[in-house]
This record gives sequence, C-alpha cells and structure tokens, in this order.
Amino acid sequence: MKSFTASDAKRHFGDVLMKAQNGPVGIDKNGKPVAVMLSADTFAEFERMKRDLLQQKIDEGIADLRAGRVTDGKKALAELKHRVDDAEL
Repeated sequence: MKSFTASDAKRHFGDVLMKAQNGPVGIDKNGKPVAVMLSADTFAEFERMKRDLLQQKIDEGIADLRAGRVTDGKKALAELKHRVDDAEL
C-alpha cells in the first residue's frame, strides 16, 4: 500500500486521490498510520461485505434458535467464570 505523510497528502491531494482509485492509500502522521483513503467503489464493496456478513450471522443465530442450540445468560456466564477460574491455576 502506498503511504503519504499527512503533510504530503495535503500538498499532493490530487495525486493521492488518483492513487486511491487504484488501491488503498495510507496516511501517516508523526510516523504512525492514521487513515486510509479508498475509492468510492472499494468503500461500497466493503460496506456490502459487512452487510452480507452481518446478515449471514443473523441467519445463523435464527437457525440456532430454531434448532434449540441456545443457552441462557446465567449458564453462559457461569461457564465463562469457570474457564477463567481454571485458567488462573
């Protein structure tokens, strides 16, 4: 991924915009990554992927409910506490 400092990105914004059409462009400030510029098409694709994954997880949860593969909250918390207690040994 091509990266620019924040100062260079500001000075060469048009160039950064053009590069973002071909792939993500990183923006660094004080030597650390702070942002990534994406094309509008890439951003829309990521949003579609997130929506599709969320829908898949919702569908899986509904299927689990219908199949009876669920547990109550108290039982789940007790199991987590038991795992934490065992891990401390």
